[in-house]
Formats: sequence, C-alpha cells, structure tokens
Amino acid sequence: MYPGEWAQRRADEPLFVFEPSGTVVTFAEYERDANRMAHLLRDAGLGFGEHVAFLVENRPELLVAEGGADRTGLYFTLVNSFLSADEAAYIVNDCGARVVVASAGTGAGMWEVARELPARCPNVERWLLVGAESLPVDTDPGPYVDFATALAAYPDTHLPDERVGMPMGYSSGTTGQPKGIRRPLTERAPTDEDPLFLQGASTFRYREGMVYLSPAPLYHSAPQAAVSTAVHYGASTIVMERFDAALFLELVERHRVTHTQVVPTMLTRVLKLPDDVRAAADVSSLEAVVHAAAPCPVPVKQAIIDWWGPILYEYYSATEAIGATFIDSHDWLTHPGSVGRAMLGEIVILDDTGNELPAGEQGTVWFRGAAGFEYHNDPDKTAGAKDDSGTMATVGDVGYVDAEGFLFLTDRKSFMIISGGANIYPQEAENLLVTHPKVLDVAVIGVPDDDLGEAVKAIVQPAPGVEPSPQLEAELITFTRDHLAHYKCPRSVDFVAELPRLPTGKLYKRLLRDQYWEGHDSRVL
Repeated sequence: MYPGEWAQRRADEPLFVFEPSGTVVTFAEYERDANRMAHLLRDAGLGFGEHVAFLVENRPELLVAEGGADRTGLYFTLVNSFLSADEAAYIVNDCGARVVVASAGTGAGMWEVARELPARCPNVERWLLVGAESLPVDTDPGPYVDFATALAAYPDTHLPDERVGMPMGYSSGTTGQPKGIRRPLTERAPTDEDPLFLQGASTFRYREGMVYLSPAPLYHSAPQAAVSTAVHYGASTIVMERFDAALFLELVERHRVTHTQVVPTMLTRVLKLPDDVRAAADVSSLEAVVHAAAPCPVPVKQAIIDWWGPILYEYYSATEAIGATFIDSHDWLTHPGSVGRAMLGEIVILDDTGNELPAGEQGTVWFRGAAGFEYHNDPDKTAGAKDDSGTMATVGDVGYVDAEGFLFLTDRKSFMIISGGANIYPQEAENLLVTHPKVLDVAVIGVPDDDLGEAVKAIVQPAPGVEPSPQLEAELITFTRDHLAHYKCPRSVDFVAELPRLPTGKLYKRLLRDQYWEGHDSRVL
C-alpha cells in the first residue's frame, strides 16, 4: 500500500523505533517529512532520473531523505557511512549527485569525512547536514545547511506529479574501485502496483500487521529494500543503530518481532552467545527470518533451524538484479547448502570457454533473461558482465546446479587460490573453521609461496576468552584436515583482534591480501 495511506490510518503509531536510543518516528511524522524532502528536491531543480546522495548512519533522517527521493523519480545513492573522505567523494562525484545529505555523526569520525566533501565534490549544488547540534558551537559548517531547518521551509503535502525513484547502489569495493549499479527507471506513480515488488514481498511472507527488525546498516541494498517493503506493508520497523547479538535477541522478545533479515555472520554471532543467554531468549514471535548476502555454513543454518524452527528463507541475488534464487527451510533441509532454485531469470552454468555445463559440474554462474542493468560510467565493465548476445549476465560467482535445479555456490571466482596448479576455493575451509568453538570469525586467502605460487592461510579472530597460540594454530589446522582434502586446508594460521568486515557482514578480503602480497606479483582481486 502507498505509505501515505498508512499515515492516515495509523498516524500516531510508531513506524520506526531506533534501538538502543529508543527514538520513535510515527507514520504521520515520516509522511510529513518525506513530503517536505520531495518538495526540497524539486525546488533544487532535480528532474526525473537525476541523482542525489546520502551519507548518513542508521538514523531517522536517512529514511526521510530516501522517502523524499523515492517519490520524486530520482536515483538516490546511499553512501557507506564508514568510508574515508576520498572513498565517499569518489562515489558522490561518480554518481553525479546534485544534492548531498551528510551526517555529523555522534563522534568526530563522520564529521571529519563530511567536512571534506564540499571541496572534493564541486558539482554538488546543495549540502544538508544531519546532527549539526552535536558539533561544537564554534564549528564552521561551510556550505552545509541544517537538515531539519531546510525541511521546515517546505509544505508537507504530496507533490502533484509523484514518480517512483530508485536506489543506485555501489559495489562494496572489496575487489577494487566500487561501481554504481544502475537499473532503468520507469515513470510509475507510487500508487501504481508493482508486480515484482508484490512477488518479493509474498515470497518472504510479508503481511499487514507484522513487526520488522532491521539489524544491518541501511545504506546496503538488501536492508534498504527490506525496510522500504516493510513501510509499504505498514509494518512497525525496529532499526538497530548497530548490530549486537544479545541486543538482537532482546529486541525480538521486547517488540514481538515477526520478520527480520540477517546475514550469516549475524547468525554465527547469535549462536556463539553464552548458553544461558540463548536459552533465556523468547523468539516465539518470529515468523520469517530471511538471510542472504553471503553463503551460510551448513552447520550454522542447521543450528538456527533447530532452535528457531523452519522459518528461515534464503535468497541469492546481487545489487545488479541479474537474477535470483530462493529456498525455504523445508527444501533446504533436503538440499543442505543450496541457495535454491531460480526465482528470477534462468540459471546457466558455463565453463571458462563459455560452454554450458550439465547438472553437477562446477562453473561460473550466469542468469539468462533477467532484468537489465549497467555499471554507471563504465561500459567496459558492463560489457564484461554480459555475454555477446546481451541476454545473460554474471557477477563472477562459482557453483553448480543439481538434477532438480537447486543451485549450490562454491565461492567467488576472484577469491580462488591457485596453489601448486590446483584451484582452491577458500569458502569451504572458511565455512568449516567458523564452526570451531574457539573461532569467532575467519578468512582464508592465498599468500605468496616460492614453491607453490600461493599457499593457503587462515586468518582467525578467536572467540572471546581464547588466546592465540602455536597450539591453537596446530589445533585448527588439524581440525580442517580431519574434514577436508589436505590441499584445501590452511598451511598456517595468523590471529587478529578483528577481521575487516564491512558492517553488512561482507569480508574486505582485498585489505587482507594486500598485507601479504606487498612487494610480490599478485593477481588483482
């Protein structure tokens, strides 16, 4: 349903609750401010299909800014709030944003980035700042205007010619410079039905009256889409300002959460909570838990199903929207490890020469006949992701399809280790090691080796209370050799206080590799 209709029905009820701060935004407040944002953007001269960018952490103003752009027919880019000034400026310039909303944050970090952007982004015409009240009184805001003050100058009525906008997400940059992923806009009014939207919501069991919990950063494409869908269903949405496993369980119980979407790292962290914390948690309200964004180790998913019941729903897709698969808990239990059958597009597995492979044989995963996209300002990368006919596309994942059409992912092609001539996909060892009780998080990479070219190394973040030691290294190597072919197992283990994961759960593997490959020739990942 159009969000404006929910604002009439449930004006004073909470639409968003931010935790742990407890900030509440009602349906009427959101509708008022989203309309004001739409008028501001129109007054700034932005026409259909132009661009804006938002560099804001999980706070109400981000959802208001997004809501305004989404009813003005604009592309809006949600910039990772953990980026450096150089990285954020690159995205703002590349997407061609004419208006930027940035946050001063709650500490020095975000303001230090935000204050650098105007000098680095000369084509931006209007700068709005969220959270200016947290800055010292003598701070020079430069070209920034206070966000709330700017909104207050505009009416809270609907634009007469509303059109649906669209996020233009950027790849995470874990394997190089991030690229904007642009899909075509349609001149559709927000009140028009979107069959694809309705299909997705039905697949994930959305319903009126549900309570949605969003535990991830809202700048990422999956949480953004999930929260947007929840808004259209009139759901009260609990937004975690940062993820904490114990708080996640507490919020499910306190708010009687029915639906949520997580990444596998979150499931792992919840499972590794103390036994008494997990035993005390009341998760009986949960109806549907969706997970995606990264492969989930089989033992982790099995343990969650054993605990929460068969309410896990998994999909595999990408921001490029070239295709998608889906699997519910019942099908997964008979096909453990699968990410499901095709829901959007047709799965095709190709070898390195472009030949289609039969069921059971591993190759690059392509989708045929799915939605079109392009990498913004990068026709070469766009062409490289599609076949010569333009009817198939890939994001470089590797896997196979079984005889029943269920897709199993092996790894990402760019993460492959070539050791002594053997191709090794590190995901297999990662999925095993994360199940070890002394391991909180792990990455497996290839490092320089004079004899083999690359040697397999595990980089481990120990569980709380576990001290790194040569004995632990030997224990983990033996653990992998008890379950995997020896050539796939790490030859060495390094220990770190924390792995460089993005808040979305995605591992920043390039940073790890760069530390070991400095001064060596290396394949660019």
